[in-house]
Amino acid sequence: MPRARPVSMQSDLFAALPPGLAFREDFVSPPEEADLVAHAASLDFKPFQFQGWEGKRETVSFGWRYDFNEARMHAAPPIPDFLLPLRERAAGFANLPAAAFEQALVIRYGVGAGIGWHRDRPAFDTVFGLSLLSRVPLRFRRRLATRGFQRFTLDAAPRSAYLLTGEVRHEWEHGIAPVAALRYSITFRSRK
Repeated sequence: MPRARPVSMQSDLFAALPPGLAFREDFVSPPEEADLVAHAASLDFKPFQFQGWEGKRETVSFGWRYDFNEARMHAAPPIPDFLLPLRERAAGFANLPAAAFEQALVIRYGVGAGIGWHRDRPAFDTVFGLSLLSRVPLRFRRRLATRGFQRFTLDAAPRSAYLLTGEVRHEWEHGIAPVAALRYSITFRSRK
């Protein structure tokens, strides 16, 4: 399998890349993507719940589950075997031990599903994400001290991965507009 190509922080193309954001295209191969999607499709997804509201995207948590209605963490089933090789590779990308990624979240975005502006819960620290099946513009914004926002959009192609640490993780929000085609994502998070 070809080695994933890191996007250089010095690249002219990504001169405005927010500090703490790392990105790699082709993080997994097409056969690995097909295998991950086949396993993910068999999971018991539930609609995303947020303070009595039900979202269009569907989720399954492993290791830990954040309950947005109770604003607290709960233990979740262990991370399944099919995700462990990906967790190992994600940890290498993050320069962390694999065990540091204690939480895995698999999300299914049906047509029209997205995710609004947010920061991941403070209980989590480093965030790794893998985009599967369809291309999506991953949007970032940070409120300016004066007025308005500084914005950045990452074109997350299928099989690409991103890593959120430091400033982009804690000071920027991110979101995804409603998708036009089925998309899966796999997220690993370390806990603080």
